[in-house]
Amino acid sequence: MKMVFRWFGEGNDSVSLKHIKQIPGVEGIVWALHDLPVGEVWPTDRIQEVKKQAEDHGFHIDVVESVNVHEDIKLGLPSRDKFIDHYIQTIKNLAAAGVKVICYNFMPVFDWTRTELFRQHEDGSTALYFENEKIRNLDPLELVETISDNAAYTMPGWEPERLQYLTKLFDQYRGMTETDLWNNLRYFLEKVIPAAEQHDIKLAIHPDDPPWSVFGLPRIITSKENIRRLLDLVDSPANGITLCSGSLGANPDNNVADMVREFAGRIHFAHIRNVKTMDNGSFIETSHRTSDGSVDIYDIVKAYKETGYSGYVRPDHGRHIWDEACRPGYGLYDRALGIMYLWGIWDSLLRTREEDNLYAAGK
Repeated sequence: MKMVFRWFGEGNDSVSLKHIKQIPGVEGIVWALHDLPVGEVWPTDRIQEVKKQAEDHGFHIDVVESVNVHEDIKLGLPSRDKFIDHYIQTIKNLAAAGVKVICYNFMPVFDWTRTELFRQHEDGSTALYFENEKIRNLDPLELVETISDNAAYTMPGWEPERLQYLTKLFDQYRGMTETDLWNNLRYFLEKVIPAAEQHDIKLAIHPDDPPWSVFGLPRIITSKENIRRLLDLVDSPANGITLCSGSLGANPDNNVADMVREFAGRIHFAHIRNVKTMDNGSFIETSHRTSDGSVDIYDIVKAYKETGYSGYVRPDHGRHIWDEACRPGYGLYDRALGIMYLWGIWDSLLRTREEDNLYAAGK
């Protein structure tokens, strides 16, 4: 597996490239132009600027997260073709800079959803938290205020220029069904996948987080069955997934390791993190360690090893530990610990295989 680390850019991240460089085994950064409004073409000069910053520290920029999809595309409005054309031009510009994978999502209005950004664990660390009962009775505008209070850094998926039209967006989505959203996703993929194929780019859709409807909005990338459907919409190696163990693992019915084994050839990017689920549907993010949460991280890494996965992996959201001041979910310390836990599993599996091969050979 190729270990990468999400970085939000100079002046927009508490973590520096210098510090990322000191985490063993990290070879690339996962990046985006977070200041650009959704739907704009990414300029080549801005892309090259990030590439130089990364390469100056010995990193590649193979993975972008995310080139977000404009709401007009998700809504299926007549204006979607203009934004799809912009998306295709961005694909071309990124490919010219050497990008290999583009992570994106197709969640209406909101990206990831949490009710608290700093929920305290028993050990004193804090983490992102989703309270199921609270979300049922919460005004979406209150949630926007909660997320926006973290003004020090941009919050990916919660772009202010999009959320300022929240009421209008909800009106536009009123009455939209999952079938409608599937049809709009198909339209998008049928347009962009040929461009991705032509420029050797892999598109990797991120699962919905959490993997169920929030505020009555349809969500469709939620389960093994729906991932199968997504891959069949346009049956191309360029149409793949970002398999996020934390997003899918928030639903105890999802067995992420089984998904790794089934979809291995179409997983272009892997997010690995753990969550502790509760009987009432709430969940809190934990350390990456299997025993700290409800997701079998060991079996997931084992599944990647068994299937010969050689793609990109990053530790996903971490806790906030040791009084680190950082973007919610994206500090240095706990994600670095997560990487070392993942490498520990991977190295032990590799050593076991080598020893088994020696034993079979009679040495």
